[in-house]
Amino acid sequence: MLPRTFLTKRSVLLAPMVFAVLLGAAWARSESVLYSFCSQDNCNDGISPRAGLVFDQKGNLYGTTNSGGAYDECGDSNGGCGIVFKLTPEGKETVLHNFCARGYPCRDGANPLAGLVFDQKGNLYGTTEYGGVHGQGVVFKLTPEGRYAVLHSFCADDNCTDGYDPYAGLALDQNGNLYGTTTYGGAHGGGVVFKLTPQHRYAVLYSFCSQGPPCNDGALPYAGVLFDQQGNLYGTTVSGGPYNNNCSSGSCGVVFELTPQGEETVLYSFCAQSGCADGALPHAGLVLDEQGNLYGTTVSGGLYNSNCFGSSCGVVFELTPSGKEMVLYSFCAQNYCVDGATPYAGLVLDQQGNLYGTATNGGFWNFYGGVVFKVTPKGKETFVVSFCSQYNCVNGEDPFGGLVLDQKGNLYGTTVEGGAHNAGVVFKLVP
Repeated sequence: MLPRTFLTKRSVLLAPMVFAVLLGAAWARSESVLYSFCSQDNCNDGISPRAGLVFDQKGNLYGTTNSGGAYDECGDSNGGCGIVFKLTPEGKETVLHNFCARGYPCRDGANPLAGLVFDQKGNLYGTTEYGGVHGQGVVFKLTPEGRYAVLHSFCADDNCTDGYDPYAGLALDQNGNLYGTTTYGGAHGGGVVFKLTPQHRYAVLYSFCSQGPPCNDGALPYAGVLFDQQGNLYGTTVSGGPYNNNCSSGSCGVVFELTPQGEETVLYSFCAQSGCADGALPHAGLVLDEQGNLYGTTVSGGLYNSNCFGSSCGVVFELTPSGKEMVLYSFCAQNYCVDGATPYAGLVLDQQGNLYGTATNGGFWNFYGGVVFKVTPKGKETFVVSFCSQYNCVNGEDPFGGLVLDQKGNLYGTTVEGGAHNAGVVFKLVP
């Protein structure tokens, strides 16, 4: 991760705040906190959700928290090894699973960074960064009845050629196969794309950095993958590619395509333009429209540099099927980055072609508060809400995960910090 120490925590930028007072009431009406974590003793209800959410057919929300929960066997300074939770539309939370329930070394997994995916039977699937038989993360399944099973423990092969430390969630095909990534490991140490069958047979589809330094095929996938109708997989890596412009991880990342047979093609390498105006360091995954265009975000790069970790502040980009990249928006275009900065999460697409996402920094109230933003197909950006708009950031702070959109156009997401107990929130936005 990039360092986040260039401003004092919750430092107040007074100039934008004066103007923001005039608009705060409108923002407050658009956002509501459905749940504040650490509402229970010892934070048994979870701390710090770092991923987005998924719906069931009844409108209940499901997600994970990175820490908190009933079992503290992880050595985490926050306490607890994380949970899987359910949240009703009215905001009632139920803990479905506490990680590290079997005691150290947390063979059932620990510290999930990613969200969840449903199958047609209502089973939930996800990953944890740590835990498992080898301590390097797991793929898990949780049934509607609450039965929990580890489907794969990473680093099962010598030198972790099967991968380790899955930061991202999973994708599920119509045959019940699960696909995902690990940030590290593989045959060349640059991470992998993997497939896991319903019979729990695990296979590495691709090992990154197979082209050798500087890993022109990409390295370190932080995000998961998505499918097109032909079964091809698309994703990003935060490192690799031919362009090295002082990106913190070496080269500046790529967008890749992977066939069902495991043949990889690099569709775009970031930092191809002067000053990385085209973006750099994509931490998030992609969304696909009906025309086959891909959309995503980068944490760095773009046109504007306003103390964003010594680099520019990130972009929203479009990539056509022919591989032409266009920057739809460069963050920090406004004074004090009130439009947002450094988006770590991906995007959601509405029926009109508008893109919605989160940026962990920027906003009117507090540079560390973050925003939810909207970008139109023509590249016009507006922020839907600015976090930390209430005392002690009780409406949330630092939206690290992505958003989900319901049929009424309401947006739902999480923040890592803020809330009534400064342990993160689940929020709802009514546009």
